[in-house]
Amino acid sequence: MITQRETWGTRAGFILAAAGSAIGLGNIWRFPGEAYEFGGGAFLLPYLFALLTAGIPLLLLEYTLGRKHQVGPPSVYRQISKPAEGIGWWQNAIAFCLSTFYAAVIAWALSYTYFAFSRGWGDQPVDFFVGDFLGAGGNLDFFEFRWPIFAVLVGVWVLVLTIMLGGIRRGVELANRICIPLLMVLFGIIVVRAVTLEGATEGLNAFFTPEWSRIGEAEIWLGAYAQIFFSLSIGMGTMIAYSSYLKKKSELSTTAVTVAFANSSFELLAGIGVFSILGFMSVQAAQPIDGLVGTGGGVAFITFPTILNEMPGGAFIGVLFFASLAVAGISSLISIVIVPMTSVEDRFGWSRKKTVAYLGVPMAIVSLLIYPTANGSSMVDAVDFAVSGYGLVLGGLATIILAFATGKLKSLAAEANRTSVLKLGNVWYACLGLTAVILTIVLFLNVKGQIEDLSDPEVANELVYINWGVGGAMIVFGLVMTVILYKRPLPVREEAEPEPALDTE
Repeated sequence: MITQRETWGTRAGFILAAAGSAIGLGNIWRFPGEAYEFGGGAFLLPYLFALLTAGIPLLLLEYTLGRKHQVGPPSVYRQISKPAEGIGWWQNAIAFCLSTFYAAVIAWALSYTYFAFSRGWGDQPVDFFVGDFLGAGGNLDFFEFRWPIFAVLVGVWVLVLTIMLGGIRRGVELANRICIPLLMVLFGIIVVRAVTLEGATEGLNAFFTPEWSRIGEAEIWLGAYAQIFFSLSIGMGTMIAYSSYLKKKSELSTTAVTVAFANSSFELLAGIGVFSILGFMSVQAAQPIDGLVGTGGGVAFITFPTILNEMPGGAFIGVLFFASLAVAGISSLISIVIVPMTSVEDRFGWSRKKTVAYLGVPMAIVSLLIYPTANGSSMVDAVDFAVSGYGLVLGGLATIILAFATGKLKSLAAEANRTSVLKLGNVWYACLGLTAVILTIVLFLNVKGQIEDLSDPEVANELVYINWGVGGAMIVFGLVMTVILYKRPLPVREEAEPEPALDTE
């Protein structure tokens, strides 16, 4: 028997934690880059459509599953169908892999926060990032450690595991009550300064001016759905785990809407700040903005330091920017680590201390052995695509298919409608069906693109194989856990005390 389940202290605490999970490292650079690549302001229309038809409906599905069953993903899926428990363990594998490299990128951001005080990357940010900082080589080498990164990464894991030991209210909720307001203040200052720079108008025009001729392109719509899906942390069990700590009377529909629009609002804010700064750089370098725009770590750790070298007050903005990346990363990493923590505690009846010791510490060790090495950045790229390009897509798709195939959608809608202001029905079913089709197309295009990469001599084929190996291992893990635990019943929880009235804080 396991003890009575902890719950969130307030509704606001849950909303802040869910928003903190959604607002991560990728929001600050991925969304602006995607928007520019797909036609500027024209991207915003399919983006909003994807938010309404996929983002919010999927959030509601995962919130409902978590609140109804009050357990982590594997136990949730088992209660729907015993063979489906593997989906939850597969999502645990996704979270495990994601957490190990996500922590490394946070360590990069913290290191660059320190470098920003004196612009320690010098006059050649590319050479510094690739050579001096990462020590990246041409071949995979896991024995050449970058000890400064290693030391910072140790600090990241100590912080996150300490938060985990605090539990939901005194750990996760408290951390997000600090992180999210701090992030808003830090990035708000950046945006205010950015829009006053010379050339900011040119940057904003590039960001918002729509290329209406492209609105009919399928790639724009697929890109919008992919951005919404990845940015809201759905498909990997995070929102199921978080919502499993909700009280039974907690409202769901307006909570999902609030979290979704909070995430999108931050992405728009990030776009305004980033493109205002890129507009400044464009004017200073007399170079079109399309020569400066990109996505991923190279933009954050190469393009931005280059701009800071030319910007008045660049050291101050640099400290704020990289601190923002680190804070956003910490809030997201907490939500990733909570998935396996919650799953193991609920499935095996472990205490939080035992889970941190026997699961959290090994996660940290794996991260420390792989990513602070000379080829850590290459592994980040390979594992990132395995997680985002395959894991999250398949995780979300499997959840939708399971809900349809087992005929559970109507009962789930009834469960959500029990306390929701906005009622779920046929429109919700249709949106989930459409999302399943879109995710299938995204998955097909990702596989097709990687097959084409194998024939490209400029692509590191070994990283493609690592990508597929990691993705395959996650699926195998889910299947193995299903077989091992098939006959093992779920632990029985102590009877909960009667709940007070619905918390509306």
